[in-house]
Amino acid sequence: MGQPRFLALYITVCIVAFVIGKIVIAVLIYRRWQRKNLVIQDSSYGGKLVMFRSSRMKSLKSNKLLKRTMKLSNKDKIGAGGYGTVYRLKIDDSTSFAVKRLNRGSAEQDRGFERELEAMGDIKHRNIVVLHGYYTAPHYNLLIYELMPNGSLDTLLHGRSPEKVLDWPSRYKIAVGAARGLAYLHHDCIPHIIHRDIKSSNILLDENMEAQVSDFGLATLMEPDKTHVSTVVAGTFGYLAPEYFDTGRATVKGDVYSYGVVLLELLTGKRPNDETFIEEGTRLVTWVKVVVQEKREEYVIDSVIKIYPSEEVSAVFNIALMCLESDPTRRPTMAEVVKMLERIKPQLQTES
Repeated sequence: MGQPRFLALYITVCIVAFVIGKIVIAVLIYRRWQRKNLVIQDSSYGGKLVMFRSSRMKSLKSNKLLKRTMKLSNKDKIGAGGYGTVYRLKIDDSTSFAVKRLNRGSAEQDRGFERELEAMGDIKHRNIVVLHGYYTAPHYNLLIYELMPNGSLDTLLHGRSPEKVLDWPSRYKIAVGAARGLAYLHHDCIPHIIHRDIKSSNILLDENMEAQVSDFGLATLMEPDKTHVSTVVAGTFGYLAPEYFDTGRATVKGDVYSYGVVLLELLTGKRPNDETFIEEGTRLVTWVKVVVQEKREEYVIDSVIKIYPSEEVSAVFNIALMCLESDPTRRPTMAEVVKMLERIKPQLQTES
């Protein structure tokens, strides 16, 4: 009789110790999270503001930030897309942020929002847009990003502003920066991240025209032992890899394909869904492949680029076509793309 009682007591003690251990660990993790983040419960609107503690955020008064965030309106709008509206949040003459509003309406949307936070919160890279914090409310979420003063690559390429014409050195710099940012997501983040919506409007430019990969509204985290994520079709037509429509699988090689399309945009100044391609029954990728095979790259280079080294342009065309291979196994990784691009102008890499 004594042995069963001792065994039962032993099991009870183990269970209690296990539960207490879990509680202690949870408390420690929560306290560590609190030390890293500033949390403000908003009783007026029923929401919660979480700001990541950084040198940029320490000087801000949290209540002032919350009040300005709640007063955002259409006059502050600077962009809109299928996954949210973007506003300029001006705190004072020297401090502004970009705020993306995501409407809540389903559990899947909420899970996507949480994935975005997990992916972005700890990412620190010179070619990734910084997420400074977020606000959660019953019917919507807000993401607070670093504001990029030079807007998106799409706007600069296709807006045709006479004040901001991208020359060849600027385009090469943007190509390298965007490749580095995407390579970081693919190879250095744990778990690895598939962006799933690489396009020129999701490549933003800071005050030094340094490319910053943005918009993780479609980003999906990969488990370390998986090579793809099965999803419904998402992304932007013209940038999606051909195998995506057959398999429904988002992969890192699909991101590589989308990046190849962005390279063609930088080179030709044309959108992948340009009206001229639709009229002729072709598309940007097919058109460029024919031109490059015939060694006539000078006929498709963007006409606003007045001076450019033909060897460099030809090399970037060739890298783009490697990324656009129809067989995904033949496409390079983004780490390999970065190395190939850096070899074109090695002297610039040593200076940076």
